[in-house]
Amino acid sequence: MASTAEPTDRTVEVDLGGRLVTVPAGGLYDRFRMDTDLDEVARDPRVGSVDFFRRLPKTRVDSRIGPTLTPNFYYRVATTRLTMLAPAKAIRARLPKELDPLEIAPGLGIVSVMTFRYDVCDIDFYTEAAVGIAVRPARHGGGRGLLDLVTGLRNDALHSYVLALPVSTEIAQVRGHDGYGFPKWVTRLEVDIDTERTSARIADDQGGLDLALSAPTPTQTARPTGAHVSTLTSYTTIDGAWHSTTSQINTLSTGTTRFPRGLDLRLGAGRMSESLRSLKPIGTIQLDVTTEGQLALHMPVPTSVRVRS
Repeated sequence: MASTAEPTDRTVEVDLGGRLVTVPAGGLYDRFRMDTDLDEVARDPRVGSVDFFRRLPKTRVDSRIGPTLTPNFYYRVATTRLTMLAPAKAIRARLPKELDPLEIAPGLGIVSVMTFRYDVCDIDFYTEAAVGIAVRPARHGGGRGLLDLVTGLRNDALHSYVLALPVSTEIAQVRGHDGYGFPKWVTRLEVDIDTERTSARIADDQGGLDLALSAPTPTQTARPTGAHVSTLTSYTTIDGAWHSTTSQINTLSTGTTRFPRGLDLRLGAGRMSESLRSLKPIGTIQLDVTTEGQLALHMPVPTSVRVRS
């Protein structure tokens, strides 16, 4: 989808829990501080509808980034996810002892590379990428991994642990790292997703290649707003305590290709590539691309997890 960042290069400084970050002057965060006027967003030609958000009231909460409103609304997003198989032994070596990998067969788990383009959201335009691990739900008392996977896919409720999560703006980094406990850092990150092709390039700390991908976009299927809403639960530790963060995804146009052909995935020397290599992926089994979607990201809440035996 061809769209640009904020229409001005001017910035202003805002305080997030004692840290000053820059945001676009006149952007949504500068004007509304998360209490965004939905009627104004509805007039943005990039946003098809705001009906999904009218059903989600915001709540003011205290957090490590100061008082804030939750959920964080993303009014126009595009995403890519490469799903890969990896040895459970390698996955367990990267997971905290409190979490279990989701195994689709004995000794075989699931990892993913994801990219995100947030064209219109409460904290303004930014891009993001991730290396994540599919995990069993916290406090899970037993059962087979395949059953967990089938149940999760049927209910569109998956659980993950993220190893790397670079972003392109300061406010996304501070909110994500300090507020949510995610391993976020700022880097140059280009994500382009349209109906023909999806591509991304993430820079390492020296400006060279960390990770890049390119693939034909799967044929898209349009859905009415609210017809397909899924959830993703991610686990992090904040001040030594486990928390879970819930994302509600309103899918508007998406497509899937199994065992994708024409996929070009290149690894470099950065933290994303190091994280992916450590998982020893065997191969990509699925490519999911959403060219249009919406997202409500809730603030993390305390949760308990069982220690695996």
